[in-house]
Amino acid sequence: MEMSNASMLDEGTAAAEAMSLCQRMSKSKSLRFFVDSDCLPQTIEVIKTRAEPVGIEVIVGNPDQLPENLFGALFQYPGASGEIRSFREVIKQVQEQGALVVMAADILSLVLLESPGSLGADVVIGSTQRFGVPLGFGGPHAAYMSTREAFKRNLPGRLVGLSQDANGDPAYRLALQTREQHIRREKAT
Repeated sequence: MEMSNASMLDEGTAAAEAMSLCQRMSKSKSLRFFVDSDCLPQTIEVIKTRAEPVGIEVIVGNPDQLPENLFGALFQYPGASGEIRSFREVIKQVQEQGALVVMAADILSLVLLESPGSLGADVVIGSTQRFGVPLGFGGPHAAYMSTREAFKRNLPGRLVGLSQDANGDPAYRLALQTREQHIRREKAT
């Protein structure tokens, strides 16, 4: 994927934020979001909880029996059952509807598996706990979200860029912040 952030609370929260991103960026006017039944159960519950107050209908089911009229879909890669499948054709079906695809990917498995971006996913989310990130540093586990450059203004959190300081040494800086906390501090919520 073209860009990533690593400031999400956990995989479930990242999935819910990805659902919201899909709704904003999708060409579809639908309020229906499909979730693979092989997703982690806690992720499914967070998505349902976040969808209800904003009127999104969450459909949990088998990716081989996709409903129509969706704005997005979430697939687990590999699935909670351990199944590894190629979602290439299913992703095409979703995108032909004008909807976007999110893949919840085990980041360590991507060392061996084909990347979600190469399969056609629009957004990739997951937990970084598999790299040994300890509990308690900002939440249960640090999660990531990756997406296309075209969606950068809708990516939640902050994006950090690499610059040079006055001595010519590498320096990291806040490159993009989507919620304008510092620009309009008096109006921030």
